[in-house]
Amino acid sequence: MASPTLLTPTSKLKPLLPIKAKATSATQPPPPPLQPLRRRFLSLAAAATTTTTLSLAGLLSVRPATAASDEEYVKETAEVINKVRSTIQMDKNDPNVASAVADLRETSNSWVAKYRREKALLGRASFRDIYSALNAVSGHYISFGPTAPIPAKRKARILEEMDTAEKALLRGR
Repeated sequence: MASPTLLTPTSKLKPLLPIKAKATSATQPPPPPLQPLRRRFLSLAAAATTTTTLSLAGLLSVRPATAASDEEYVKETAEVINKVRSTIQMDKNDPNVASAVADLRETSNSWVAKYRREKALLGRASFRDIYSALNAVSGHYISFGPTAPIPAKRKARILEEMDTAEKALLRGR
């Protein structure tokens, strides 16, 4: 049902005005030649070919961006190991445990985001062990809350992974 406030089409149609084509005069300039566009395309194509050839020849050094140097990886990984150890060793009644867990989660997330995409680090034993331990720690705190103590068996496994990762770091692995 139509309400009285709705607009309805009128029964009287207004005629549309016909569109008249403009008269062309003989004084209009001809369209611009296509030569400049072709010349620009050819110069861009030549530049792209030259750049590709030089980069393939090794004259232009095009290297993929890396997240960090090896020294930086070792330093940051050692900091993460120390932070994990100090956080999981805290007493559950300690008033600073929630802030320490939040700090650990932030640190571990930034460490994982920085080094997860590095192909050179994925095969390292230190990376594998730290990644596994961080996954276990963050999974526990996400599931049970920041004040829940880590069970003894899980804590022993995490500390063992930290020890092996630290040894692998010292060996350059």
